Amino acid sequence: MNAPGEAAATNADVHHPVIEQPATADQGRLADAVANAARAVPGVVGLHTGTFGEIATYLAGRRVEGVQIRPDGCAVHLVLAWGAPVLATADLVRAVVAPLVGTPVDISIEDVLDPSFHSSEPSTVSSPGSGGRHDRAS
Repeated sequence: MNAPGEAAATNADVHHPVIEQPATADQGRLADAVANAARAVPGVVGLHTGTFGEIATYLAGRRVEGVQIRPDGCAVHLVLAWGAPVLATADLVRAVVAPLVGTPVDISIEDVLDPSFHSSEPSTVSSPGSGGRHDRAS
């Protein structure tokens, strides 16, 4: 119930953390730059889409997985190599991404790649709902 003189909330007033409007072309270029910068940091194996594949910047016809560009900040979800220093790697990713986005950068370490997968065979770093399991590509 609303207080006297207070307008009722509508669906337009509610922000849903997963369902967002598609990003603009500029946001797409920014998301690509963030993804490339994060992947270039030593110890980063790749980006992770989250348990349900929700961590991405949605563009027309594609998405930049593992990176969310928001007006109030940026989130980067990582998969690290076995033995990479977790905090130092996260700090380095934050340091290279922050100047690109100009907003706070949240880093999540989603998984660490098992050293037995360091081979010439292609492997899937992560897939939505895999629970951290790594599957060799067929």
